[in-house]
Amino acid sequence: MAGGYGPPIYPPAQTYHSHRRRGADVGCGICRCFLNCLGCCGGCILSIVCNILIGIAVCLGIVALILWFILRPNVVKFQVTEANLTRFDLEPQNNNLRYNLSLKFSIRNPNQRLGIHYDRLEARGYYGDQRFAAVDMKSFYQRRKNTTEIGTEMKGESLVLLGSGGRKDLRDDRESGVYRIDVKLRFKIRFKFGFLNSWAFRPKIMCHLKAPLSSSGSAGGFKFHSTKCHVDL
Repeated sequence: MAGGYGPPIYPPAQTYHSHRRRGADVGCGICRCFLNCLGCCGGCILSIVCNILIGIAVCLGIVALILWFILRPNVVKFQVTEANLTRFDLEPQNNNLRYNLSLKFSIRNPNQRLGIHYDRLEARGYYGDQRFAAVDMKSFYQRRKNTTEIGTEMKGESLVLLGSGGRKDLRDDRESGVYRIDVKLRFKIRFKFGFLNSWAFRPKIMCHLKAPLSSSGSAGGFKFHSTKCHVDL
């Protein structure tokens, strides 16, 4: 149209690219990739280590089981062969117990292929539930298929607090001249096969004794008899 004006024409819009932003995105991508690689490698290493440890544990268990069936360890047998009680007096005023008890133990190792180390032996004397003595005994090594005799002496005085039931038992024992005394053995044992030694065990040995007082005439000729002890592994 003559003399008319057409629609306005605008210049094209210019696009600006931030080179700094692109560089930051690339850097972050590299970091993420590196961290992902580290996580993946760490997981793989941890899995390998766990598998190795499990394999070692399984192998050791199989070896221990095979050795157990080959050696077939038997329980050691304990018994008290002698118990000489010459004094057992409880003073009612101060509850002091004066005692003198000599003991001899017989220990039998029935195993054909295993020797035994006995370490840190201790014998404890109890009357009722009250401990009145504790003595150390020498450590020793016992060969296979062997019987060993060891002795100890409990002598001295200690504070013993008996309840009504314990005092009644003590009166009964005084009248009969035979005292019901418990002896517990505490120690460590290690089995030996050739040059190999096992880990240490802590068995519990309990011996229930009826010991006549040698100075008492009321025992009626009662004599101590060998007493087997209970073994709890």
